[in-house]
Amino acid sequence: MTYSQPMHQEQVLYQANPHTVQTLKSVRGHVRSIGQHYMNKKVRVQTIDGQTYEGTIVMVDPGHIYLAIPAAPRGFWGPSASFYNNAILPLVLYNLLVITLLYT
Repeated sequence: MTYSQPMHQEQVLYQANPHTVQTLKSVRGHVRSIGQHYMNKKVRVQTIDGQTYEGTIVMVDPGHIYLAIPAAPRGFWGPSASFYNNAILPLVLYNLLVITLLYT
């Protein structure tokens, strides 16, 4: 099997600074450990873009924290409305600014 060169030169549009990569990995690992420690706890999360979410941490993987947030019934009220489950919201770990533990 041979590898042929592309007909044109590839141009790198962006390459992360190695120091920035190390910093992001460190932040990601730190936030992941916090998420694992507070699994099944109710929290408020604010992203670096200013979005705020409240929910319960239900899972953490190497790149995301998953919040169960209440799903509101849409346009239907009555006994069946209780069948709506929580929605699961994945949030990227390095996009988080603040995680606050909520005592309820």
